[in-house]
Amino acid sequence: MARRAFPRALAGALAGAFLGAVAARAAYAVFTRRPPVGDTETWARTNHRGEPITLLEGPAFVAGAGAAAAAMPGLPGEVRVAALLAVAGGGGLGAYDDLYGATSSKGFKGHLSALAKGEVTSGAVKILGIGATGLAAAAITARHPLDVAVNGVLIAGSANLANLFDLRPGRAIKVGLLAGAPLLAAGLLRDDPASAAVVALPMGAAAALLPEDLGERAMLGDAGANALGALLGLAATLTLGRPGRLVALGTVVALTAASEKISFTKVIAGNPVLHRLDMLGRRPVEQAPATR
Repeated sequence: MARRAFPRALAGALAGAFLGAVAARAAYAVFTRRPPVGDTETWARTNHRGEPITLLEGPAFVAGAGAAAAAMPGLPGEVRVAALLAVAGGGGLGAYDDLYGATSSKGFKGHLSALAKGEVTSGAVKILGIGATGLAAAAITARHPLDVAVNGVLIAGSANLANLFDLRPGRAIKVGLLAGAPLLAAGLLRDDPASAAVVALPMGAAAALLPEDLGERAMLGDAGANALGALLGLAATLTLGRPGRLVALGTVVALTAASEKISFTKVIAGNPVLHRLDMLGRRPVEQAPATR
């Protein structure tokens, strides 16, 4: 039976990756000519080098992954709805923060501290909104209250964590692809076409947009990174058993807590292996001018 089922799971993964990639590239081509909101200047930002860059990669990922989830053949209805809810929640609320967010409060702790003082920041709206959509997506695909709670926090936490890596070209996408690889393998080994497809959808969309990201022409922004993380979190809930999901959730919580105290960029730069992966495909870091 396993030998008959495995090709079905592989076919689902390949179809998901293909649809995600094609739809994301098509959306990027459309949005760079006619943005979904405002004009191209609305989405223009300055990157870590002080050079102009566009955030339209994010809406392209959201639209591409969403369209692929809607069109993917063979997905159970509840999985399709949960995927659309996860990408819409992460992407829509992330885009809101991209366009209207303020930088007075930063980090998970900063936004919640401001909320405790009666200040509703755009980041707090995003955190609470993605938490709500994460729980809603979990409630669609799980029945036991404990599973709904664990899955909902995992989806929302993964959305937030992915955004924490979107600080250098290609980093969030590379982390997403590395995190998705074992989930994809688990889906294939479980002979589960639906979970394999849900993992492959965001991986294909993200990989298709990676050249723009590495070329420092565009970045995911909150919209794309939150949606990527939410979809991978959903994939984890569909692929892993309860012990595996608890381990994944613990990892997400630990990394999120660590980000409040340490800089991921400094940690990556200080580790030769992580630094090499981080720089793979990127422009070399320019040396600072010599001082006398």
